[in-house]
Amino acid sequence: MSAMNLAEAKAHLSKLVSKAERGEETIIMRRGEAVAKLVPVTGLKKTLRSRADFRASLAKASKPTVALIRAIRDEGY
Repeated sequence: MSAMNLAEAKAHLSKLVSKAERGEETIIMRRGEAVAKLVPVTGLKKTLRSRADFRASLAKASKPTVALIRAIRDEGY
């Protein structure tokens, strides 16, 4: 765990975020006193379903898409 002052943290924020992604913690100090702690977030990574699973979960259309588009076009929209 490292510590740095607020001005330095502002100047190197992207570097601090990269360190947090690697699992490192950083204490941010103001006037020599700890005021914040930058820590990695855990448990938020969400796995995505495969495209095939997603498509299989969609409801089937009653008409082909081209027929729906032509009907909307012919109605004057």
